[in-house]
Amino acid sequence: MSTRSIAVPRSPLSAGRRWALLATVGSGLLLIALDNSILYTALPTLTAELHATGSTALWIINAYPVVMAGLLLGSGTLGDRIGHRRMFLVGLGLFGVASLGAAFSPTAEVLIAARALLAVGAAAMMPATLALIRVTFEIERERNLAIAVWGSIAVVGAALGPIVGGVLIERFHWGSVFLINVPVVLVAIVATLCIAPSDAPDRSKHWDAISSAQAMLALVGAVFFIKELAHTPPNWPLVAVAALASVVGGVLFVRRQRRLDDPLLDFVVFRNAAFASGVVAAAATMFAIGGAQLVTTQRYQLVAGFTPLEAGLLVSTVAIGSLPTALLGGALLHRIGLRVLIAGGLALAAVGVLLVLVAMPADGLWLLVGALLVMGAGLGATMSVASTAIVTNVSAKRAGMASSVEEVSYEFGSLTAVTLLGSLLTLVYAMTVRLPDGAPDAAREGLPDAIAAAAGDPGILAAAGSAYDTAFTVSMVVLAVVLVAGAAITGRALRDYGPGIATSNEHRAG
Repeated sequence: MSTRSIAVPRSPLSAGRRWALLATVGSGLLLIALDNSILYTALPTLTAELHATGSTALWIINAYPVVMAGLLLGSGTLGDRIGHRRMFLVGLGLFGVASLGAAFSPTAEVLIAARALLAVGAAAMMPATLALIRVTFEIERERNLAIAVWGSIAVVGAALGPIVGGVLIERFHWGSVFLINVPVVLVAIVATLCIAPSDAPDRSKHWDAISSAQAMLALVGAVFFIKELAHTPPNWPLVAVAALASVVGGVLFVRRQRRLDDPLLDFVVFRNAAFASGVVAAAATMFAIGGAQLVTTQRYQLVAGFTPLEAGLLVSTVAIGSLPTALLGGALLHRIGLRVLIAGGLALAAVGVLLVLVAMPADGLWLLVGALLVMGAGLGATMSVASTAIVTNVSAKRAGMASSVEEVSYEFGSLTAVTLLGSLLTLVYAMTVRLPDGAPDAAREGLPDAIAAAAGDPGILAAAGSAYDTAFTVSMVVLAVVLVAGAAITGRALRDYGPGIATSNEHRAG
C-alpha cells in the first residue's frame, strides 16, 4: 500500500470558501439523492407512458443504484489518483448529459440506458463530495458539523424526490423529472471552478477496472436473484445463474483485493469498530429510508387513493423528523458519543416503523405522520455521524477509498430495499390475494394490474387492496427487523465509543 497522502489545499481556505464549497458539493449530492427516489411517485405514469412491464419498471429504478454501487469503489480510488475536484466536474458533466437523454427517452429500454449513464456520473461525483469535505475542513468539530450537514442533504434529497416527482408529474411531461437536473449541474460546474481548491493528482494510486467489474457482477447477480426468486413461479434456471454470478463476482473481488498492493477496498479498515459500525449504520439507514418511501408511496397511492403529490408529502415527514437530530448529532458528537447516536438512532427508527403499522389499520393520518417523524428522528441521528465514523477512522491518504465505502454502504442499503421489498410486495400479494370467481388472471400479478383489470369491480378491488395491505405489513416488519439488528450490532461494537471518542487512538494519532 502506498504511503503517499492525497493532496490537501496548499493553504487553508477561508471560512467563507469552506462553507461555499460545502454548498457546492451539496448541490451535487442533492441531485444524486433526488434521482434515487424521484421515480417512486412518477413510476406509475412512466410505466403507462412507455408501456413498460412490471420487471422493466423495476429496472428503470434499479439501473441507477446497481451501476452506481458497482462503480463507487473504483471511482473513489480514481479520485485519489486524478484529483477529487476533477472527478466531481467530470461527474457533473456526465450527469447533465444523461439527464437530457433520460428526459427524451422514446422507450423504456432507452430510459434504462440513460439511468445507467446517470449512475456513472453519480458514481464519479459522490466520493468526491465527501473527500473534498474531508481534506478541506481540517478542524475536527467543524468537519463533524460539515459531514452532518452533508448527511442531512442526502436525507432531504431522498425525501424530496417523491415530492418533486409528484409535483412535476401532475403539471408537466414525465421527462421534467430529469430536466430539472440540468440547470443545477450548470451552476454547480461554474461554482466548482471558482471555489473548489485544486488537488494535485497522486499517480501512485491505481484504478482497477477489473475489480469494479467484479463488484458490479456480484451486485447485478444479487439483484436478479432476488427479483427472479419473487416471481410466481420462479424461473429456476435464471435464479441459479444469477446466484452463481453473484457468488463468483463476490469471491473473485475479495480474492483480487487481497492480492493487490493498492486495492480498491482494503479489508483491514473493517477491523476498526467505529468504521465497521458506520458502514452497518449507513446501509441500515438507507434500507429503511428507501424501503419506507417505496412501499408507503405505492400503498397510499394505490390503496388509499392519494395523489402522487400527497404521497410524496406524506413520506417527506421522514426528512422533517431527521433534520433536527442530524444537525444536532453532528454538533454534539463530542458530548454524546457514537454509540448513543448510531445504535440509539436505529432503535428509535424501529419504534417509528412499528408505529406506522399501528396507524395503518386505524386510518389515522396524524398518527401515521407522527410515526414517520419518529422514524426520521432516529435515522437523522444515525446518519449525522455514520459518515463521520467512516471517513475519520482512516488516514487522509485513504479519503477516497473511505468515501467510496461510505457511498457503497448507502447505495447498497437503498438498492437492497428497492429490490427486496419491491419483490416482496409482489410475492406476498400473489400468495395472499383471494379474488372472486371469474376475476381476470391479470389481477393476480399485482395491485396495478388488478386495478386495470377490475374495471371498477368493487369485489376485485377490495380483495386486491386487502392483499396489498398484507404485503405492506410484511415489508414494514422486515424494515423493523433490519433496524433492530443494526442497533444491536452497532451497540455492541461501539461500547467503547462514548462521549468525546469518534476515532480510534491510531487515527487520532496519525
